[in-house]
Amino acid sequence: MDRHMTDRLLLALIVLTLAASAVIAWRAPEYFQFTFAAEDRLVENATAIFLAVASLVLVSNAARLTGRGARRAAGLTAVYALLFFFAAGEEISWGQRIFGWETNDFFAENNYQGETNLHNLMVGEVRLAQVLFGSVLTTVLLLYLVVLPLLYPRVAWIARLADALAVPVPGLRHGVLALLASGVVAAIQVPRNWEVYELVFALLATAIFLAPQNPGKTR
Repeated sequence: MDRHMTDRLLLALIVLTLAASAVIAWRAPEYFQFTFAAEDRLVENATAIFLAVASLVLVSNAARLTGRGARRAAGLTAVYALLFFFAAGEEISWGQRIFGWETNDFFAENNYQGETNLHNLMVGEVRLAQVLFGSVLTTVLLLYLVVLPLLYPRVAWIARLADALAVPVPGLRHGVLALLASGVVAAIQVPRNWEVYELVFALLATAIFLAPQNPGKTR
């Protein structure tokens, strides 16, 4: 199966995920909160899996880069792959609950869930996730998913910068789905609704890395 077909299948899976999430939240909100989107259940595990898949796609892209400037682009792409691998590990607390190993003293004292991950650390009375992974990260992601696809083919310096940094540029289809997902998830007034948004992002990232606007610059 070629990359563009896989991209389309992933986008269809996003639509299905959003539809299923909306129906489950409407018809069975307790099931949504305590089973569907709960810790170590379907949504969270799928998010970790697709973040890891996105990382592997980036590794593949780095290996395929050839020609002038390929070494720099491959190096940057490898860094992005490590970031997604890190995100996948963080999502499941590096397998702590899967393998049942104990939290060390530092994380037991400073992690508000008592888990081995960085995104749930407390700095004083402030949750790191709320500062770095809340509104700031959401804004950056929306700029990447929605604004960059519009500006890339129209603003030369933005295109040059994105290509110089080997950034896989989303297509307009990815941006439209990002906006749709934002609206659907915001409309789900059930706790843990944003777990679905994380899954959608992992799926979108995988699709983008497979079929970006600038394939010659990133793979």
